Amino acid sequence: MEEYKMITNQLKQSLLKLRLSGLRETLDLRLQEAASNQLSHLQFIELLIQDEIDVRDQRTIKRRNKHASFRDLKSLEDFDFGFNPTINKALIYELATGKFLLRSEDVLFVGPPGTGKSHLVQAIGVGLIKMGKIVLYRSIYDLVSELLRADEDAAKKDKVMTKYLKCDLLIIDDMGIKQLPGKAGETLFEIILRRHQLKSTMMTSNRPIEDWGKIIGDVPATSAILDRFLSHSHLIEIKGKSFRIQNATCKNMN
Repeated sequence: MEEYKMITNQLKQSLLKLRLSGLRETLDLRLQEAASNQLSHLQFIELLIQDEIDVRDQRTIKRRNKHASFRDLKSLEDFDFGFNPTINKALIYELATGKFLLRSEDVLFVGPPGTGKSHLVQAIGVGLIKMGKIVLYRSIYDLVSELLRADEDAAKKDKVMTKYLKCDLLIIDDMGIKQLPGKAGETLFEIILRRHQLKSTMMTSNRPIEDWGKIIGDVPATSAILDRFLSHSHLIEIKGKSFRIQNATCKNMN
């Protein structure tokens, strides 16, 4: 028994050096399982390798979620479709399959604040990361501001632009929350133009597209953006009351 423990401890140290932490963490459990169920050597090794793969997959998902910079880690299961039955649930779940990425299609959610647009786009993004996709999430103000700051340094701008162009899905949230800074139209147009029909972009807007010219402050650039973006996209209009206002009202009544 002592010899068995010594060999096991030595094996764990070797696994630690090899950075096989998933395999190391489940080793004792798998040894007991192998003895109890009389597993073959091949079955035992297969289980250990799968444990390592599972741990590495979880680490990758965690790292990509952090890189995506979601405001919240949302899921479609947590979304209350019953609150607003006008939302096309079937289309939302179709988008969650990621098939639109294969066709490089864009998606635009339009509706009043608080109707669930940010929840839905983040939930879709979180789900796609689990499928192995690279997703970036930004408010439109943060995205434009970062690119405008990088304008002063060509090398820095190339690095920032590459980040936004290479991801499988770029989610741009909160159009219409506040006025965008100067030259926002040119910057946003460059992103939309260079991703157009190559990579998918998903946006949310709290204001109808007719108001975008005022928000962006550049009517010609806005027309060019919408011309590209809407030519190959899904337009999802969400109507109804605000989830947040309804929840706040219910709490106050209680």
